[in-house]
Amino acid sequence: MVNNGQPIRTLRYAPKADSTTGLDLLSFGQVRLMPVAGRAVVRGDFHVLARCTAGTGSVTVDFVTHPVTAGTITWIRPGWTHRWDDIADLRGYLLLCPSELLPAATLGHLPSPATPPNLRATPLTDAAFDHLTTEYAATPPDPAILRHLLSALTLRLAAALPVLPDSTDLFTRFAHLTERYHSETREVSWYASQLGYSPRTLSRAVQSATGSTAKQYLNSRVILEAKRLLAHEPVTTAECARRLGFDDPANFTKFFRTHAATTPTDFRLSLSGSVRSSLPEHVPSHE
Repeated sequence: MVNNGQPIRTLRYAPKADSTTGLDLLSFGQVRLMPVAGRAVVRGDFHVLARCTAGTGSVTVDFVTHPVTAGTITWIRPGWTHRWDDIADLRGYLLLCPSELLPAATLGHLPSPATPPNLRATPLTDAAFDHLTTEYAATPPDPAILRHLLSALTLRLAAALPVLPDSTDLFTRFAHLTERYHSETREVSWYASQLGYSPRTLSRAVQSATGSTAKQYLNSRVILEAKRLLAHEPVTTAECARRLGFDDPANFTKFFRTHAATTPTDFRLSLSGSVRSSLPEHVPSHE
């Protein structure tokens, strides 16, 4: 895993040079050795599966802080921003892997991007994690076996994620469509047409799953992306507006103030440098 060297705090996945497995495994102890462990906010293009076996701490994912305790598994997906706020007391492992290594069955089983990152471990997920970490420590590890074990682990984890109401399928498809097109259109009617439903039916499904209307969900997704850009990229308000499909920066500022209760400039100032820490150039080796 390396920093891309740009002001944008984005991490591109790259396993250590001698890796033959395509995935990486770190202990929280190794993460604590990093110069800015627990301080830098990063946005990776890979999955992070963090298993806490002891201790208490917290992680902030897309500006929401979640507690981490023994028995917590935190699944941070590509594109999500996160910061380990408190890891001094945590024990366990972080598994890093690109989406390409996850089976289609796992990716297809994942609920919407709105699902919280934390879930509780079960005896089956513990057994799957233990088997994978044991195989990873073998000399040398077998790439084929590791990938099968990764498939088993992620399928177990996907099955353990919270179950949404009966409208899950429609909402999940809407949420994934929103991920792809939120910067191009915020018209609920367009999404409903793409999904083959009326706007009213779509909004009922979204409200059943999240408590928000489809329009509110879309607006929240745009606000989240705006916050990510303002927090982690050296963009002006005008450039942020352009990236999110606003023709007029003034309209974007009005939209942001309405839905975030602050202006883009004040939001950026409120971060007080907490997301501007430098990142480690390389993940420490496992030796």
